[in-house]
Amino acid sequence: MDEGARDRQRGFKGMSALEIKRDKKKGKIWSHVRSKWLVETPEETVRQEYLLVLVNEYGFALDQIAEEMDLTGRGSASARADFVLWRTTQDKTDDNAPFIIVECKSDNVTIKPQDYGQGENYARICGAPFFVTHNSRETKYWRVKKDKVPGYTEEIENIPHGDASEKDIEELLSKLRAFKEKEFADLLHKCHNIIRNREKKDPAAAFDEIAKVLFIKVYVERSLLTRRNKTNLFTVDVLKGQIAENPLDNLFQETKRAYAADKIFEDDEHINLKPATGEAIVKELEKYNLSDTSEDVKGVAFERFLGRTFRGEIGQFFTPRTIVEFMVHMVDPQEGEIVCDPASGSGGFLIRVFEIVREKILADADREYNAFKAEVEEDKSLTEEQLAKKLQDKFTEVQALIDQKREGSRLWKLSNRCIYGTDANDRMARTSKMNMIMHGDGHGGVHHHDGFLNVNGIFEGRFDIILTNPPFGANVEPTDKVLEVDIKVNPAAEERYLKEYGDLYREPQNRVKAALNKPIASLFDLPKSDKAQIKTEVLFIERCLDLLTPGGRLGIVLPEGIFNNPSLAYVREFTEDRAFLRAVVSLPQETFVSSGASVKCSLLFLQKFTEEEQQKFDETYTIAKAEIEARYADEIKTERERLESAIEAAKQGKDTGERKALQKELKDYLKAMEVRQITETRQLLKERFDYPIFMYEAEKVGISATGEEDQNELYPNVNQPADCEKTCLEWYREFLADPSAFAVEGGAE
Repeated sequence: MDEGARDRQRGFKGMSALEIKRDKKKGKIWSHVRSKWLVETPEETVRQEYLLVLVNEYGFALDQIAEEMDLTGRGSASARADFVLWRTTQDKTDDNAPFIIVECKSDNVTIKPQDYGQGENYARICGAPFFVTHNSRETKYWRVKKDKVPGYTEEIENIPHGDASEKDIEELLSKLRAFKEKEFADLLHKCHNIIRNREKKDPAAAFDEIAKVLFIKVYVERSLLTRRNKTNLFTVDVLKGQIAENPLDNLFQETKRAYAADKIFEDDEHINLKPATGEAIVKELEKYNLSDTSEDVKGVAFERFLGRTFRGEIGQFFTPRTIVEFMVHMVDPQEGEIVCDPASGSGGFLIRVFEIVREKILADADREYNAFKAEVEEDKSLTEEQLAKKLQDKFTEVQALIDQKREGSRLWKLSNRCIYGTDANDRMARTSKMNMIMHGDGHGGVHHHDGFLNVNGIFEGRFDIILTNPPFGANVEPTDKVLEVDIKVNPAAEERYLKEYGDLYREPQNRVKAALNKPIASLFDLPKSDKAQIKTEVLFIERCLDLLTPGGRLGIVLPEGIFNNPSLAYVREFTEDRAFLRAVVSLPQETFVSSGASVKCSLLFLQKFTEEEQQKFDETYTIAKAEIEARYADEIKTERERLESAIEAAKQGKDTGERKALQKELKDYLKAMEVRQITETRQLLKERFDYPIFMYEAEKVGISATGEEDQNELYPNVNQPADCEKTCLEWYREFLADPSAFAVEGGAE
């Protein structure tokens, strides 16, 4: 029996699994469909490996599949599909319309619909109802809507198996489908209400149970993802088939064990729902596949749900996704930069930084491979086999560097060494970790503790970027003290940080230990007194500047009182003495209304001075101060002597009233002169340490007062206002390139 005949037999159900066949000496890989040896390029490897998925996991027979098929009938190489699949072998024999078109690529970047118009085009040419886009990183599934214009497709969560019946296909389309943010947010809210109504739990406790169930679902999906198994443990039918007091809790305990090292849940934590309530929640969620659903959809939906659930109930509100997106792009995180949010909430900033830097790394890996490919293809002395080997070796090398599970790889470092966050609310810290796991990882650096304290790898002088929307409107009270429980560190983590950072870690840890049982405010310079309360947002400004490494960048949401309240001038001066003000973007009043906060805010972007810049600033300040003091020295001396002489005369004449009046006059005069000198010193300082600041007044930021999607002038997007020539982000980038061109133009000053 020849190779092709054996392959065709293996393609049928009941036969042994199909395997990759290689001739390593010749650099060839066997095409099971075409029954021939092919030169093994990285692109060919990706294609042949996906064939195994189609046969072994989806149950398609080789006789149902064509490879590299010309779809135009004219031999055009530009219209060749990687795989064409038919419902049955007979359909293929009869030249009936195919069932599924598959397009494979070897790149690593996230698949986007606009990048894979080719797959849809091929599917429409031959009338296939489904197509698949597959690359080295992910697989996406699409349904072609024949009654819609080209370009209109629906992402679905899977494709039918090789032996799928019409009923199976209908079920697939109705159950496993992609969904929009509002639909998912409404679904979560419905589940939340089921728990509240059936279990009589308060909103926060009901949310905790939703979070556990969502986490179980993600765990189950991930454990099944590689197998594309039809059997899903997260279904009512499977749960009902188990002999256990609470099957859903059994699944939760298994999930906890899988993530035991992350300590997301307490050891004694359980699903606190009656089995019937748990089944009702599973029934609502089982038709959706969270693992394959777009991360943007999950993120926006989750935050919508959180906002609706907690608004005004536990004092939490969340940064709208459009604001997160804008702020992250404004600070422009790069590979290798360490990022922190000391008030991480649901983890929005950290998740988006992770996603953006991951995309940059993957795109860079593709550029590296493609540049190498272009170079070696110019070498005409290479045989086809030699060329393929060079390409395969390079591709393997590049893939190893972006393997997130491989310690030391580029993505491993991003996930495990570059993303840090903390939240004082244990519920939010847990939510943040789970949210990051759902989005691809980076959760290991997220912890539950007070963001003002040096704990768990979050300490001064460590971070290249801080992005945060701190709580404001509350106060840090003198009674808020540093407690032993607040600064406990896992011994293994402490050992790691000491080894990695040495004194940079040891010294801040010692500072916080020395403040044990003292007011938290005593750790900061901005509070005027340890005995007075101070606004949380004021302390967060100092905390963020402290956390930054010299030259580090900060993006922070602040109430506008910080910028214009005369009583907070000392806060503005404190900031100006330590960092460049790069940009201030004023937001509309309604930006945070849907999240439960009505205060008008602005976004402040700072860059901490480097050591050289700080030295230059301090020297400029010292010189300016000395000049102003010298300017008024004689005048102050003369007036002081006059008043002190008059006070002495009144004292000799025993005129108590006159003496007190003169003493007050002297005190008021000296105070007024001090204020004048400070004001003039800062004016002179600004003249001599002058630099441009980008100012922008935004009117449309992508979210309405009711939380609905709106026009957005902050960054390039599909909802830009018609009269928006350039977005705020685009203006800012032009400003950075040439500040002199921005006197007032484009909202910048």
